[in-house]
Amino acid sequence: MSGVILETKNLTKQFRGFTAVNDVNLKVQRGHIHALIGPNGAGKTTCFNLLTKFLVPTSGQILFNDKDITAAKPAQIARMGVIRSFQISAVFPHLTVLQNVRIGLQRQLGTSFHFWQSERALDRLNDRAMQLLAEVDLTEFADTVTVDMPYGRKRALEIATTLAMEPELMLLDEPTQGMGHEDVHRVTDLIKKVSAGRTILMVEHNMKVVSGICDKISVLQRGAMLAEGTYAEVSRNPQVMEAYMGTEAAELEGAH
Repeated sequence: MSGVILETKNLTKQFRGFTAVNDVNLKVQRGHIHALIGPNGAGKTTCFNLLTKFLVPTSGQILFNDKDITAAKPAQIARMGVIRSFQISAVFPHLTVLQNVRIGLQRQLGTSFHFWQSERALDRLNDRAMQLLAEVDLTEFADTVTVDMPYGRKRALEIATTLAMEPELMLLDEPTQGMGHEDVHRVTDLIKKVSAGRTILMVEHNMKVVSGICDKISVLQRGAMLAEGTYAEVSRNPQVMEAYMGTEAAELEGAH
């Protein structure tokens, strides 16, 4: 297999004459943390929706592990190992943290989405679920009802439920959105930790997060690829500076 895990070729999405994603050629390297950034309205979310098959492209191709998945359904690509987090928000608020992770693990039993398995069947999953909670620093919250958890910790739980699905490629949709400084720091560390042996593609607004953990960055503007490279390369690009005029450009600079 090539070093490229996910590739788009001339990916385009039009809505009644408006081009939301325009001829995008994206290559995500295996093992990388790759960020998709851009000003509001740049097409990042539409791009993510195309990659996870919630939208059908107008034209172009999507390849995962060199296999054309352009016509695949969301459930099919999930089975292949492309799992999107934070959009699933796969947390059931009135179940405990442990129960939420067990539901994610049911996929391995071949009973996925027969949600209400007998307790005995699910108890087999407890050890693995506790391992996952340890991985995201939530062991102490195992018996907490999810609705009672702080916001940043819910996000960590979403990462744990995503990991339970054994993703080869994790798509994180604005993982630090709406978080305070301490939570941002914790979730950033967490993403770095869980990226070992996996590939992560994330849409993220927080430039400090992007500069701190990403191997490669693709910048979208008005649906088209504006620039691509390391954070240092992208943040020095005059076109990128212009796209992020004003406050956001200062933020690009300041995140070094």
